[in-house]
Amino acid sequence: MTTTSAVPTRRLGATGPSVAALGLGLMGMSDLYGPADEAESTATIHAALDAGLTLLDTGDFYGMGHNEMLLRDALRGRARDRAVISVKFGALRGPDGSWSGVDTRPAAVKNFLAYSLKRLGTDHVDVYRPARFDPSVPIEETVGAMAELVEAGWVRHIGLSEVGAETLRRAHAVHPISDLQIEYSLISRGIEAEILPVARELGVGITAYGVLSRGLLSGHWSADRDVRDFRAHLPRFSGDNLDANLRVVEALRGVAEARGATVAQVAIAWVAAQGTDIVPLVGARTRVRLEESLGALTLALSADDLAAIEAAVPAGAAAGTRYDAMQMSFLDSEK
Repeated sequence: MTTTSAVPTRRLGATGPSVAALGLGLMGMSDLYGPADEAESTATIHAALDAGLTLLDTGDFYGMGHNEMLLRDALRGRARDRAVISVKFGALRGPDGSWSGVDTRPAAVKNFLAYSLKRLGTDHVDVYRPARFDPSVPIEETVGAMAELVEAGWVRHIGLSEVGAETLRRAHAVHPISDLQIEYSLISRGIEAEILPVARELGVGITAYGVLSRGLLSGHWSADRDVRDFRAHLPRFSGDNLDANLRVVEALRGVAEARGATVAQVAIAWVAAQGTDIVPLVGARTRVRLEESLGALTLALSADDLAAIEAAVPAGAAAGTRYDAMQMSFLDSEK
């Protein structure tokens, strides 16, 4: 396992905390990717901490609270200040797991945090962020309520998720935003045109999720895989789109093999190479996948490597959108 001393650090924007240059996303340990082994999930969190990773990303709606309690149990006996806990809130769900919108009213913000603190067993959240933009609530009101939580000491930093450049500007005018969590990968490069330049202008960091495009860019996916989780509803994993996307992955595999690396390692390293203000998040659910991802930290991509990757996977190479049409319509970042 990689040692702590080998892990470089990056800062989440101009005002955020310093974190390891790779973060661990915990969603799949509780939700959306099918059954997960709780013991293995806990062991994976422990392995990440032991390897020197610090940023642990969760959401209060992942498994309807299960993910936060899993993290609480995994951190028991560990120094709280060794972990930077990022929590998303606001998504509304039913008892059957269905999705019913988002709520970022000031009263709801404070209510969600109260429950998160209890489930996490902590007296503060390091980065708190609405999971989606709520079109019924001005972003200024939401961020204003979060700023009160910062002043009270319950929250250390304010982040956002999947918002567009204009919303980011409006939010940052109310209170400094540490980072924007948004999908960014070799086949999801929509932030490059406007969102990333504005984030850099404002001093807002990027925590990039989906760097392996939900496993599609992992190098471990196959066309005959029986998909029984939410990916079955994603256009990139269906029919001709999947075939086209896997051809892209095979082109990337050639680049990876020339470097003695895996496809996943190259895909992660490419995101990290786009700027020191970007921290990739990997959704490793097992120690084996975590170990592979850690290898990206020591994979230095040269200008020739980056050119080869660009040739293999040019911008716009993906077939299909990130989500289905309804889910895409909820993304402020795609408008």
